[in-house]
Amino acid sequence: MDYMLETSQLKQKLLKTIYSLQVKSFTTLQSASPLLHSQRGMGMVTQHQVHQLADKAKSLCGDLDNIKNLLHYCQDDLVRQIPNPSGSRYGGVSGIHCSLDGSIYVTAESAPWVHVLSSTGHTRQSLPCQQEGKGGSIFLPEDVTVTRMGMVAVTDVVNEAIWVFNPHTSLSKGEWIKIRKVGSPRGIGVDSVGNILVADYAQGQVHSFALDHAFRTVNVHSVPNLQGPRYVSPVPSGGFVVSEECGDVKVFMSSHKLLCSLSSKYGHQFGNPAGVCVDTDGSILVADEQRRTVHLFPEHGAPICLVSTGLRRPAGMACSSSGHLFVTDTVENCVKVFKYCVRPPYRPTKAGASCADPNQTHRWGGGVVPLQPH
Repeated sequence: MDYMLETSQLKQKLLKTIYSLQVKSFTTLQSASPLLHSQRGMGMVTQHQVHQLADKAKSLCGDLDNIKNLLHYCQDDLVRQIPNPSGSRYGGVSGIHCSLDGSIYVTAESAPWVHVLSSTGHTRQSLPCQQEGKGGSIFLPEDVTVTRMGMVAVTDVVNEAIWVFNPHTSLSKGEWIKIRKVGSPRGIGVDSVGNILVADYAQGQVHSFALDHAFRTVNVHSVPNLQGPRYVSPVPSGGFVVSEECGDVKVFMSSHKLLCSLSSKYGHQFGNPAGVCVDTDGSILVADEQRRTVHLFPEHGAPICLVSTGLRRPAGMACSSSGHLFVTDTVENCVKVFKYCVRPPYRPTKAGASCADPNQTHRWGGGVVPLQPH
């Protein structure tokens, strides 16, 4: 059978199946609701039948979530590779941050720079990591983020410090300010209320703090009892996600209480989780250094493998609102950009809008598939 015809028929069958479920559940609800309200009991319906239907409905809803997710995301769609802007004389590219305007901030192992790139990889700015003044020493940034005030912040393992670049100084080039000492700072991020998050590897903690107008740290909190925290990422609704070396990925609420671990919630086994990020839909993305993969953990549904091949040693990771995933590969010394999210041609104008009747015509890419019931 012709591939296009077979695919069109499969699309038709899927839409008709979903539509029939919608129609049947709606008509059953319309008839069951007044009948249940008009009698004291349950008629001839048994308790076992109610529990059985509830279990089947839960399973079916899970299947529908999985179908929706598998349509929404794509796998191994490498768009481009961005070479390490520091060149090959330093170590591999490692830390990365994607800002709302599409700018990419990159650090590399043993390189005293933070590079600001466009989404296509063109260098917009390079910030030398050096203290001001005569004989100012250089430092080596581990990971990078941007504060709510638009200032670059980095972790520095060698000097056990957190630095923020302040462009608004009397110095024409701006200056780096050491804002806090941390035992073994690795990943860094900024949460939904503007607090800076730092993964402290040796102490097994994630530190959270804000900065006042004089760059003093305030509202300092620490989340303890973590096993080698590496990378940290904010959750848009509040809280954060942190990866543990050779362990798990844990999700914390804005109150800093543990919400869940991904291995227990999804039954997923990690090798060595590295970079983490959370997209605008609330899905958590995790790079696995040992398995050389990237998995997405949706709020509803089973985990999805977004990148199954093409990574040598994934480290830092960031995602953009345009549906692109940026993964630093320290072995190949580049940033690999994947398209992971397939944006629909339209979105419903009202939340909870009903599914379209499958009798109508739908557009699939450049073709038109008539959906006529038989």
